[in-house]
Amino acid sequence: MIVRRWVDGVDERLDGSSFISRNLRKVFPDHWAFMLGEIALYSFLLLVLTGTFLSFFYLASDEPVTYTGPYQPLQGQTVSSAYDSVMRLSFEVRAGLVMRQIHHWAALVFMGAVIAHIIRVFFTGAFRKPREISWLIGIGLFLSGIGAGFSGYSLPDDALSGAGLRIAYSIILSIPFVGAWVAYLFFGGEFPGPDILNRLLVLHIFIIPVVIFTLLGAHLAVVWHQTHTQFRASGRTEETVTGTPVWPKFALKSIGLAFTTFGVIALLGGLFQVNPIWLYGPFVPYSTASPSQPDYYIGWLEGLLRLWPNWEFHVFGHTVGELLLPGLVVPGLVFTILALWPFLEARASGDYEWHHFAQHPREAPVRSGFGAAGVTFFVVLVLAGGNDVVAKFLGIEVDSFNTVLRWTLVLGPVLSGVVTYWICRDLRDRRRHPLSAPLRVAFRRNAAGGFEEIESEPPVAGREVEEPDRT
Repeated sequence: MIVRRWVDGVDERLDGSSFISRNLRKVFPDHWAFMLGEIALYSFLLLVLTGTFLSFFYLASDEPVTYTGPYQPLQGQTVSSAYDSVMRLSFEVRAGLVMRQIHHWAALVFMGAVIAHIIRVFFTGAFRKPREISWLIGIGLFLSGIGAGFSGYSLPDDALSGAGLRIAYSIILSIPFVGAWVAYLFFGGEFPGPDILNRLLVLHIFIIPVVIFTLLGAHLAVVWHQTHTQFRASGRTEETVTGTPVWPKFALKSIGLAFTTFGVIALLGGLFQVNPIWLYGPFVPYSTASPSQPDYYIGWLEGLLRLWPNWEFHVFGHTVGELLLPGLVVPGLVFTILALWPFLEARASGDYEWHHFAQHPREAPVRSGFGAAGVTFFVVLVLAGGNDVVAKFLGIEVDSFNTVLRWTLVLGPVLSGVVTYWICRDLRDRRRHPLSAPLRVAFRRNAAGGFEEIESEPPVAGREVEEPDRT
């Protein structure tokens, strides 16, 4: 009633009844997978809130100071002002440590939700026309998240973040002809560079968040205009949307999901330790800690660097370093193909029609095969990013494990893609999906006064009544 009175009051004064009423009655399809994008949104909001708190205490400076805080093992050691400020935030500022950990966990959840959302959109074909723009925005959000994560965990100036900066510096140096100039410009001099922390801070708290806000706003605007795709079911058409209106059910569900996301991330931050920089120690340019692994969403790049052969090329008398291909060329090629996939698939299939129905993975075996191959490719690389940890756990040599990973990186995507294609093709061609609801059995009275059993016609894959709606 309160909302309706408010709406009526606005309508009376601004004559906006049609606009407000139409948008409050707007219908969105119901499916749990659509909540993945909302989890990413709410995680990002929590990142902004906790990041604002952390920025009050962080000092982006590499000026050496003597640590005098309460953490005994580091007392009397020379550390950077940045590292000292993060240690003070962790041990001396009230609620500082839990805020740091909530911030880090929110970043992990944000990237996990974005990745899961991209995978869901890919396997269900929700990127097809007219939703190619949403797909491109999603890829942009993923890449922006990687940039935000890397710039963020590089700020404490501990041994782990220093190792990541050293790798980034080396990759930039491998760029032919201009690598040294770009590295000097970004770092402000020879590694570790006097200006890198200030520039990372500007990137992390201003430039990249503005980009993410812009992409999220554009994505929400596009989704609001087009709505989500929906799975085929009896009574649904490409021109209609079946679901719940924005107010009150959909809005209340979203609010509940927001507070659930906040609560779960707060529990993770309060109960599970993450990024304990006091254990890593301050960054020293001529040494690094082992093991050193980045967060999972960038671990695939670390794994690619570890598995790639140390190839060098000479072009016009200039040496092209061994990090150029695994650090820039291969990732750039992979994400270019990923971003252009909707257009490549449309061209290959000749399908340029509009689609508002999502597909089950079995309905597109070829796409599902490529998707499974891509997921396997990235999973193997993430494992390779922690090859020393996994090898120690398994009790084998790192070099032997690297050999296994290299073969797995080549054969694994092919095998998983082919097997997935076979499974999806078989499921598509079956008259009945093995996980669909059992056949209903009906009885009717016969002429003799008894009953006879009647089986309903099994659903056929690909038809509108393929299986019951699981929204």
